[in-house]
Amino acid sequence: MVASIDFNSDMGESYGLYRYGEDEQILPYITSINLACGFHGGDPGVMRKTVELAKKKGLGIGAHPGLPDILGFGRRYIEVAPQDLYDYVLYQIGALSGFMKHAGLNLSHVKPHGAIYMMVLDHEDLSKALCQAIYDFDSSLPIYTIAGSVTEKVAEDIGLSVVPEYFADRPYTEKGVKMFGWTRDEIGSPEDIAGRVLEVVRSGSVTGLGGVKVPIHAQTICVHSDTPNSAQIVRTINETLTNTGIELKAPHNLVRQ
Repeated sequence: MVASIDFNSDMGESYGLYRYGEDEQILPYITSINLACGFHGGDPGVMRKTVELAKKKGLGIGAHPGLPDILGFGRRYIEVAPQDLYDYVLYQIGALSGFMKHAGLNLSHVKPHGAIYMMVLDHEDLSKALCQAIYDFDSSLPIYTIAGSVTEKVAEDIGLSVVPEYFADRPYTEKGVKMFGWTRDEIGSPEDIAGRVLEVVRSGSVTGLGGVKVPIHAQTICVHSDTPNSAQIVRTINETLTNTGIELKAPHNLVRQ
């Protein structure tokens, strides 16, 4: 069983008058956030406010770059050239870094959002574009991705550190995480979800749909802020892990030296 683990959530995805996710209710129970950078969600004001909220809680803050697809919330698979993906990612990390600098903080990581996250898992050219953009901005920034993926291999080849991730609020099959098209019945109650998280940290595997055992290597756990009942889910996971003696902590200190 692991002694400590990071607990992250996607944040700052509201835009203009549109409010999205349970950000403020979730913040007390997690250790890292992945902050939208304006392409799939978020806007400058939301970015600034979310950085300020996360700073007060002492949380790690990572960039969460997505496709330029607000209507599809960055979850639609869109054909994109590697050079364009490189530019999108570098642009978005740069936008967030301005607010981080103003707050006296450093970025802790990068986690691609939605369709980008899934597209690069088995697409070498896109993975190279993504990882190179991160490396060129700051080679010390780790990337959050799935263990055993093309993205993990490419990141390590380029020289990025990798933080492997488990998605607590998504069902798993023998093929891995079912990121899109899942149902609430498939993920179950907050207690069901927390039980699977505990299974992952204790055994390195999770019981997926149909009872299949899926190997999981994870150093961070994710719950999306827009998942129904997300605040209760993160609270239950936090209590379950801490009551078991597992420390929740971000992998990096963000305060500027």
